[in-house]
Amino acid sequence: MTANSKSSALILGFSLVIALGLLGWLLGKAAIEYKSYERVVTVKGLAEKEFPADVVIWPIKFSAADNDLTKVYQTLEDNSRKVSDFLKSGGVEASEISFSAPGITDKLAQQFGGQGRAEFRYTASQTVTVYSHNIERIRTLQSRLSELGKQGVVLSGNNYESRTEYLFTRLNEVKPEMVEEATRNAREVANKFAKDSSSVLGKIKSASQGQFSIIPRDKNTPYIKKVRVVSTVTYYLSD
Repeated sequence: MTANSKSSALILGFSLVIALGLLGWLLGKAAIEYKSYERVVTVKGLAEKEFPADVVIWPIKFSAADNDLTKVYQTLEDNSRKVSDFLKSGGVEASEISFSAPGITDKLAQQFGGQGRAEFRYTASQTVTVYSHNIERIRTLQSRLSELGKQGVVLSGNNYESRTEYLFTRLNEVKPEMVEEATRNAREVANKFAKDSSSVLGKIKSASQGQFSIIPRDKNTPYIKKVRVVSTVTYYLSD
């Protein structure tokens, strides 16, 4: 290889190194400048509405006690019939009523030494459950429960298992409207931020929908449900 060829090769290689270095610097500078212009704001939008529950689950628990097991079962059977008649007379359909198996406790079998003898050997309980879409009808019947007491039905309604449960099952119907409202509220917040910072609100960069929550409005009106969702939206900002 001649001296001229060697010189040319060295010059070409040196030029390539400089060109590549310059290109890397320019690309890095461009990325930094692009990042500095990518200004964003992240806001949250809330949508909250109240809806009436559309399903009620009402357990009616009653009990009996006796020293004769046959009489205990007979009392439960009579009470089941009384409860069923009471419900049907109030407009509840037979298909909305279900009966649990009786639960029997033999206190003599559970008795330990030193304990006093129980007044009744056998105690029993049973639950009649109503599953209905007619909330108002069931609430009216609940206010008349004393009628069962007057018929000799011993009601046990102070434990957790006997609490009435109200459900809202139409969430899919109200989701689109609530998500739209949450997004609209988020944009209002973002517009206010942009105005206060002398910026212009741009397009959405990203958005995410939070989980829907369904809770009673308060402890006294569990049949009114509060549905809530929060959307998180990130917008571009420009001067």
